[in-house]
Amino acid sequence: MVQRRIVIAGTESGVGKTTVTIGLMSAFSQNGYIVQGFKCGPDYIDPTYHTAVTNRPSRNLDSWMLKEHVLKEILWNGSKGADLSIIEGVMGFYDGYNAHSNKGSTAELSMITQSPVLLVINGEGLARSAAAIIKGFQVFEKEVNIVGVIVNRVGSKGHYQLLKEAIESECQIPVVGYMKCHDNLKIPERHLGLIPSIERGELNSFFEKLGQVIAETVNLEKIYELSEAPSIELPSHSIFQQKSSPKVKIAIAKDEAFHFYYPENLELLKLNGAELIYFSPLNGETIPNDVCGLYIGGGFPEEFSEQLAKNEDVKVSIKSAILKGIPTLAECGGFMYLTKSIQTTDGNEHKMVGVIPGKVKMHNSLMTIGYREIEGEIGNFLLPKGWKARGHEYHYSTFETEDKIKYAYRTKGYQKEENEGYLNGNLIAGYTHIHFASCTEMVKNWIQQCILWKEGVLYE
Repeated sequence: MVQRRIVIAGTESGVGKTTVTIGLMSAFSQNGYIVQGFKCGPDYIDPTYHTAVTNRPSRNLDSWMLKEHVLKEILWNGSKGADLSIIEGVMGFYDGYNAHSNKGSTAELSMITQSPVLLVINGEGLARSAAAIIKGFQVFEKEVNIVGVIVNRVGSKGHYQLLKEAIESECQIPVVGYMKCHDNLKIPERHLGLIPSIERGELNSFFEKLGQVIAETVNLEKIYELSEAPSIELPSHSIFQQKSSPKVKIAIAKDEAFHFYYPENLELLKLNGAELIYFSPLNGETIPNDVCGLYIGGGFPEEFSEQLAKNEDVKVSIKSAILKGIPTLAECGGFMYLTKSIQTTDGNEHKMVGVIPGKVKMHNSLMTIGYREIEGEIGNFLLPKGWKARGHEYHYSTFETEDKIKYAYRTKGYQKEENEGYLNGNLIAGYTHIHFASCTEMVKNWIQQCILWKEGVLYE
């Protein structure tokens, strides 16, 4: 049995993977195919494009954060009902966790999932040399399956033919199409302001036009033919099997300010006995009265800090619930929201919920990025001392406090190890975005803590 999936990889970052990926998703969708999107790595922004184009939730596939069998389950589950799965790569094809292995790279993911690869190359200023670049990617790792090439940023059809002849004669794989330098069809910068625009459908006409442009110069039939891949073999015991009927209700903050959640995190909560109740702090919605847990994910509270600061009833309801001991997890943007204030880059300071003693200061440059192995500190009900999970950090802010605080985690990255976050009773908060599928027991711990709190055993 075979399935249809294809990895869109790049020779380097900025080569046009996202433009090509979204264009292909749009083109295939316009031709009547049901398309499923995936993103290699811990990115939250690109999947919002995929979801908008395909009308199916895009999912992350990360070979550093997750074990191989979990990766395969996510791929299999997400692909159900789709005619074609398109997996967008990350950075350059072989770029990953470190400089010495394929770990966490698009190349590793393609090998684990036995997925054919389309390599995107920047053709600007190249002729026969393009073949040497492709040949290098072919021989660098013998187990990868590069089945074709798309050339981006070509100057003319004649230029494309020159590149096509050189690559096909030297590398023995087809060049399936190209894109010219369409300045008016560049993917808008992956900025937080795009999220509400995407969700409101304001970019739909752009996506449609991009699909039409791709269809004019790329051989969709050939790509579909090349996408044939072996069927994913699933383990006998899936982490995505229903473990329990609903036992507790957990409130999930979800709006333009808070929307960074791995779909699997929410699914695992539901499968293990949680009913998820969504509410919007940004739109003035307070925590529902009958919930037993609270999850405030990442996002961009700094962009909406003035509006969030004005929603006093929301802040009071969240603070009251946390002070009463409701089991709470706040990640990155959620962590920032629970501090005393957020100072934006214009120097203005906006009051937040105030249950974490300290404030957040925004910067114009990226402060932290990278994978994290997380170990819980003593008293962490979600991830007890000695337990480990995996996630990532990515933020433009710093947390400042003069108080002596209890940290939630000990985190280990590629270059450093440090204390991270804030822990106080049933409140666990920090910059780290955790993938629950890296340690599914933490989901059971959270639900059990919610049950205890519901029964009045904890923090009445």
